[in-house]
Amino acid sequence: MDKHEIANVLEEIAFLLEMKNANPFRVRAYRNAARALLNTEKDLNDLIQEKALSNIEGIGEDLAGKITKLAKTGKLAFYENLKKSVPKSAFELREVHGLGAKKIQVLQKKLKIHSLKQLEKACKEGKLEKIAGFGKKTEQNILNALSKKEIYSQRKLWWEANQLAKPIVAALKKLSFVLDAEVAGSLRRCLETVGDLDFLVSSKEPKKVMKWFTEQEFVGSITSQGETKASIRMKGGFQADLRVVLEKEFGFALLYFTGSKEHNVKLRERALKKGWSVSEYGITLTKKGAPPRLPSSPTEEDIYKAMGLSYIPPEIREDQGEIQAAEKKKLPHLIEVKDIRGTFHNHTTASDGKNTLSEMVDAAGDMGWEYIGISDHSKSSFQANGLTVERLEKSILDVQKINNLKKKPYVFIGTECDILPNGKLDYPDSILKELDFVIASVHSALSQDEKNMTARIIKAIEHPLTTMIGHLTGRILLQRDPYKVNISKIIDACIANGKIIEINGHPQRLDMDWRFWHGASERGLLTCINTDAHHVEDLVFVETGVNVARKGWLEKKHVINTMTLAQIKKFLKK
Repeated sequence: MDKHEIANVLEEIAFLLEMKNANPFRVRAYRNAARALLNTEKDLNDLIQEKALSNIEGIGEDLAGKITKLAKTGKLAFYENLKKSVPKSAFELREVHGLGAKKIQVLQKKLKIHSLKQLEKACKEGKLEKIAGFGKKTEQNILNALSKKEIYSQRKLWWEANQLAKPIVAALKKLSFVLDAEVAGSLRRCLETVGDLDFLVSSKEPKKVMKWFTEQEFVGSITSQGETKASIRMKGGFQADLRVVLEKEFGFALLYFTGSKEHNVKLRERALKKGWSVSEYGITLTKKGAPPRLPSSPTEEDIYKAMGLSYIPPEIREDQGEIQAAEKKKLPHLIEVKDIRGTFHNHTTASDGKNTLSEMVDAAGDMGWEYIGISDHSKSSFQANGLTVERLEKSILDVQKINNLKKKPYVFIGTECDILPNGKLDYPDSILKELDFVIASVHSALSQDEKNMTARIIKAIEHPLTTMIGHLTGRILLQRDPYKVNISKIIDACIANGKIIEINGHPQRLDMDWRFWHGASERGLLTCINTDAHHVEDLVFVETGVNVARKGWLEKKHVINTMTLAQIKKFLKK
């Protein structure tokens, strides 16, 4: 285990001890140890070899031994036994936002609540508001949290759904009796979250395709199965549908099942004006006239062309004006992953990242990037081991040493600087002036009302040393809703002050939302596609960031990190 994983175990031990009414000082000791472990800059393995863990304030001999055991084996008998001694229902209830050990104990003792269903029932019957420490507002908050949890459980992040779908499509394409195979639906359109997987196959032998699909290891259960259609529940409960069509139907079916529904409606309306009826099977005439000129097995490109339209990429088929633009041959030349030359929002072990500065730089080189920005958390982000001014100054020197070696990629030093509740930045100007860039982000006081949150972020935008705004709405997809903020006013402020709003490519964020980008970019707003990487493996999240940009109609010219190294150096200095 690394120190972040160990810190999580220590936090969970504190929760378990609290559930068992252990001495509060003992509970606090584990939480303090978790914080102390995250705050140390020294390498964990070095501390263990030097037997220096107990020299860290907050970590005594006993905890040093437990940390060492976890680091070397990934197991701790004390922790495992403690888990067994606490009802599993406690862990289930703990997943509800706002419920800690003390409240869970009250619910279990006074209302005999041991499941989420029992909790929901008690809330609806008004039982919680009668208990001291809860009240009607808490009851409503719990109901809201449970409602969202149910909705969230039925969907997957785009990245997760894509990881499931890719090997299935690849395997289908290798089958001798399959002519073509693609994924369709919201996954192909690159929506943030996906409700199910839609596979489309072209084959002359649908029975063989059905047999193969329903007998794979990923199948949990078969919901329905016909000659050309099948629905399954994958292991884990996610739904997947497969449809087999003839070769001549494949292009029509791919267009139809990719959607969106609104885009398809507009296409059908356009076809009807020409006297055609378009479906997933093909085009038929609705009145006398000339049939469309199409090859025997038309592609999506062929079908759009027959309708007098340029090819519309799947990502922008959302009825956002794409058909009108395609008719006028004015569709954007959408940005591609290969256009990205580096990213700026990346973390190292100096704060809450899991890889060192050197490891992150080497990984960026492996990506073929010209540059990488390092932006560890600022001092107020205690939970993320934020850097003090002194530690940030050390990071500046570390980056200078790497750049002096003149190896690729070039390293820009910055910070992800907290926007404090009053709108001030977390560092003094004296240190911010030494950096190449500043990402200003909100990490605290997320419950501020819209007026105050908007004013808070605008104040940070108006700071002369702010370069860009990070994860604008603070949302965590399928976990946490955005905080209340007037996005239109933020966009106005960034344009007026010449500031950038990032597209945070982390699959859980994808923020700022693609729905705002088309209009904002037309008014001159620039973006930076970032990964918010906390691990070398996270750098690939540039793909999900590009998905958002493409859905927002963005081209290379709208994205600063498509610039060459010389161009971006000049841009940042300006």
